[in-house]
Parts: sequence; structure tokens; C-alpha cells
Amino acid sequence: MQHCGADTLVEAPLGEQKKTGKPSDPSQADSWDERAAPLIRLRRRLGWTGSIVVVGLLSVWFLTLQMREKGPLPMISKERPRVKIRQGTIVGIKSDNSHGKFPQSLDTFLGVPYGLPTDRNRRFWPPDPVEAGDGEHDAGKYGSRCPAGGEDSIPQSEDCLNLNIYRPTRRKEGVKLPVLVYFHGGAFNFGAGNTRQISSLVAWSTKPMIGISFNYRIGALGFLPSKLSAKQGVLNVGLKDQALLLRWVRDNIGAFGGDPDNVGHHLLHNPDESPLFHKAIIESGAATARAVYPYDNTLHETQFKEFLQYLGLRDHLPDENIFATLRTLPVAKIKEASEAIYAKYEASLRWPFQPVIDGEGGIIPIAPIKAWESGRWHKVPMIIGFNTNEGAIFVPNNLNTSEEFKSFFHGLLPGLTQADLTLLDEVYPDPVANPSSKYVETREGLGQQFTRLEQAYGHFAYVAPVRQTARFAAQGPLSVYLYHFAVKSHKNSGADHGDHNDFVTYNQEIRDKSQSIREISAKMHAYWTSFITTGDPNLEEGQWRERATWPKYMLDERRMAVFGEGNDEIAGGNERGIAVKIEGDEWAIEECEFWMNRTVLFES
Repeated sequence: MQHCGADTLVEAPLGEQKKTGKPSDPSQADSWDERAAPLIRLRRRLGWTGSIVVVGLLSVWFLTLQMREKGPLPMISKERPRVKIRQGTIVGIKSDNSHGKFPQSLDTFLGVPYGLPTDRNRRFWPPDPVEAGDGEHDAGKYGSRCPAGGEDSIPQSEDCLNLNIYRPTRRKEGVKLPVLVYFHGGAFNFGAGNTRQISSLVAWSTKPMIGISFNYRIGALGFLPSKLSAKQGVLNVGLKDQALLLRWVRDNIGAFGGDPDNVGHHLLHNPDESPLFHKAIIESGAATARAVYPYDNTLHETQFKEFLQYLGLRDHLPDENIFATLRTLPVAKIKEASEAIYAKYEASLRWPFQPVIDGEGGIIPIAPIKAWESGRWHKVPMIIGFNTNEGAIFVPNNLNTSEEFKSFFHGLLPGLTQADLTLLDEVYPDPVANPSSKYVETREGLGQQFTRLEQAYGHFAYVAPVRQTARFAAQGPLSVYLYHFAVKSHKNSGADHGDHNDFVTYNQEIRDKSQSIREISAKMHAYWTSFITTGDPNLEEGQWRERATWPKYMLDERRMAVFGEGNDEIAGGNERGIAVKIEGDEWAIEECEFWMNRTVLFES
């Protein structure tokens, strides 16, 4: 395979521009929008970013510290949109979602059920679809999110299989609109469907589209792998919730004005079934990200036993009674145990309650890398990319020696041999022993190994899997577009995991930062919405007509779009950088090759 040359297409640097800052009057803030709690930001993680399948690529639109959509939305009309579907009449609201700050009003349908409640006798089982009916469902406020770690003002309940639909109020009669389905992230232990402003993405799109977000089971209630779980038929039920949602969209979105044959979302579905989508956007993750183990892996068995022991079940119950007993417990107890086991493993990054390889007939029948190599994945147009400092919010910031650096990876990835660790030490030169190393740490309050560690972990968990996915996908006839998000949003963590989220949706708090930040966001929103509506990020003018042509990523010409390189305004600096430039895919390539050559070690 031939790498592209060093030639670079660069837009003109951003000129002198005046910061606008945030609104000074708190009353200007949306009543239903507020910053997520700091705990949520600290836990904005995605353990395994593959989702439903073989090469299942789950949403990598992560749970972040950001403006969230929640609570009743402000109605701007007493007239409520009504849509008749098989399960009854869905009664939504007309709203602008931000008191006139969007360019168009939306019809919004919130908390629409797509599956039956998962409590008691349905707990841990694969989901059941909503039954037919002729009643009305009031879709004027968000439904409960699935029980998970952390607390906020959103109600939690096992009656949580619900979705939210956003569509333009003004649209041409009879024209079926493209549909985006957003899968929230959060390490499969946190998060909810309304943790990203999909309404903003839809409202600012210059070509009409429909946006959907939804909740699915997470934590122990959605992902409880073990040999016993496999025997009981309850593996990967959170992924099965996702599959049910896609079937609901296929069967019902036409009634809302959507095109069931033009669904773009963030999942490469099980190739043993017909695809339920037609495009994919994969942000900061991929099917081969982190470690994807079989259900009977020793780590899963250990965590399963600890979960049961926390609940006091293991010592006296025969295996055949364990799940029956779990179904009788209050959900608060299940949630408490799930959070406790997660907390035990959080620092090591060997997170519990993850999707697993569940074998033939399952939702992830084979290891993702084998699926790539054998071509067993859905071939669809794709946007995929990563941020500069993906690992910064995950790794410890107080390590000082090379031995601590290698010990971290030995604990995280026991499959690495001593020879692997020696080579790792060479690929990432020790900044203490090598003052010329690019990983030398000069910032106060951080360990000498921090830059080295956050870069190495970010490459392993996110950047290398993204590149690996782009390379496999580029072998087919369909279009692949690779990006690198580089806006420095934090003094110590740079452009970290999830920092791109508000840029893509063109959120108000991003638009208000400065003209240069607004330009970066407008261009990203334009590329994304053009891809969602046409399959090509360049066709629609969007919010910023004059922008560089984003080339396809090809094996003989590996090029990518880089957003916001050099900009540090959000982190408190004055550099405006370059909104978008096109360059060869060469950043940290040697380091990523190290990890890509060892993927098989993390899937067995």
C-alpha cells in the first residue's frame, strides 16, 4: 500500500477576529438546556466502540460535557403534530427548541416507545417490540433513560426503550427525508439519547432531514457477559435493543415523512441480516477499538462473579436460579452493584459490562478483525475520524517513570509479550531518558510520562482502530472520508475524547465562542449534513459554502480533513489556527502501525 505524499491543501489562516463570548445574561440560556454534571464529563467514555456486529461500529458520538436536550420543550404553537402508526397516534409538539434561536421550527416527538418495558420478567432478556394499538401517546417530553451510573434530573426507569424524533415543520408534502439515527456513547455504562443536541443538527441543516436519538440498556442490565449468561441467552441485550430500534425506524419512519431507504447512522450491522441503514458516521472509535473478548473470557467471568457477590447471591444459589433471582431484585440494587463493579475497574480501564463475541447466531458472531479480513461487514459510505488527544481524560496524570508506563499497558493488555513491551518503549521514546523525545512533558502539575501515556493510549484505543477501519473500508467501491479534529479545548488535555461533539451539531455555545470557532463548527456541520443527506460531504453548501473539497480516503492516496489545527481559543489562548485543511494521513502513523499489528491480541 502506498502512502500519499506530503503535499497539503490548506485554507487561508483565519484572520484577526473578535471574540463574542457567551451570553452575559443567564436568562438567555435555554430553560431546558444546562451543563451536564462534572461527573458525567469525567465518565464520557466508550469502552468498546463496536456495536452490533461482526464489524459492528457503534455510535461514537460520545457522552460529553455539553448542552443537553431534556425536559419539556417550549411550544410555539397550540397545534400539535399527530402521526398515526401501528402502535397508535403519536402526538408531538411544535417547537424551535431554543426560543427563536434556530433558523426554523421543528416538529418534535419525544419519548416514543419502541420496545416494551424491561423490568421484572423482561429484565436481561432480549427486547420485545411495542404492541399494536389505537390509543394516543403524548410525545411532549422526554421519556425515562435506562438505569445507569451517575445522577441527573432525567428520570431513570426500566421502561426506557424510547426514542426522540426531530423533523422540520416546513417540508414539501410527499418528499421523503433522509434520516439520521444517533447512538449515544458512554462506555456502555453511562449516557442517554438526549446527551447531544440532535435538534440543532437538524434545524441548521440547509437540506431537510430527520434526526433520531434513543435510549438502550447499559451497564449490567444491558451487558452482563459470562458463561451462564450465554447459556441463558442473555448476552449483548443492549445491542439487541439497538437492533430493535433500527427495525422500528424501518417500519415507522415513513409515517413521519422519513425515507426508510435513506437511513444514516453509526453502526455497521450484522452482515447475516439485511442492513437497516445506508451510511455510517463513526466518530472516535471503531469495531476493533480497545478489547473485544469472547463472552467466556476470564475477565468477564471474574466481573460477573463480583457482581453477584455484591448482591449476595453467589454462595447459596444454584446457577439455574441466579437470573430468576436477579429479576426479583429492586432495580436500584442492580444499578448499585453495576456502579460498584464499574468503579472498581474504572482506573485500570478494564471496564466491565461490555459487548462480547457471542458466537455463530449471535449479534457479534466473530472477532471484529476477522470480520474485516473476511469481508463480513456491510459496505456503506462512511465518515470516520479521531481527535488529537483521545487518551487524555482516561489515563493517570501522575506517572513519572518508563517502568510505570510499561506497567500500565501490561495491566491493561495482558496479551502483550515482553518483546511487545520492549518495542513499545522504542515506538514511544521515554521522555526522561531521551530529552529529544516528542513526549517530553513541560506543563506544571503533570507526571513526566503523561503526554507519552495519553498519546499511546489514545492511539491504541481510538486512533489506530479508526485508521484500520478506514483502510479496510477503502478496499471496497464505496466512499470513505477520514478526519482529524485538532481544536485545543483544554489546557492540559488538548483536543480530547468527545470535544468535537458540539462542533458537528453547531450548538449555540460553540457558535458564540468566536468567529473562528464558529467557522470551524459551521464547516463541520456542513460536511456532516451534506454526507447525511447525499452520501457526499461536499455536495450541499450547508452553513459554510466556501470550504475545501474533502477527498475520499483511498489506499493509494490516503488523505484526510484536519479541523481546527492550531486553534486554542476555547482553552484560553489567542491562536485561531486553520479551520480545515486537507493533508496526507501521516500523523502518528508509526505508533498506530504498532497497535494495528497487534489487534488480534485484544480479541481473544
